[in-house]
Amino acid sequence: MNHEAVSSVFFEESYVVPADQTARSLFSRLPHGRDYAEQLIECLATGYLVAVIESVCIREVQRLTDAEVEVVVGRSIRIDHLGPIPPGSPLRLRGWVERLSDRSITFRVRAHDAHEVVCEAVVTLVATSRQTIESRITAKIAALREPAP
Repeated sequence: MNHEAVSSVFFEESYVVPADQTARSLFSRLPHGRDYAEQLIECLATGYLVAVIESVCIREVQRLTDAEVEVVVGRSIRIDHLGPIPPGSPLRLRGWVERLSDRSITFRVRAHDAHEVVCEAVVTLVATSRQTIESRITAKIAALREPAP
């Protein structure tokens, strides 16, 4: 990871909320959400908001890493979903590196629509060895395939 370049990362990103990313749409696909999904609102689900923010932060760090050697993964996300975001709403996301350590990068992100700030988030990512994480995943998959005693 290029620490000097990462430390100066700032992004402004536009995102238009698709109709299939509402709370109602997401929860209707979850086994334990189907029964009440229709009672939910037709606004961007917090889970999708998290994914949008995390994906932009990861993209910014991946531009500055060697993808054959390192992979960028999420460590923690703290999010305040402050306002409803209906489908079709254009969002502006602004983010910057707030803290940088040897392997981790912490972003501060703010999203707003035409009316208000709708989200504030802190996202911490880790650039880790691709080989190490793939080995850990392989071990877990192998353990899942083993018959129970």
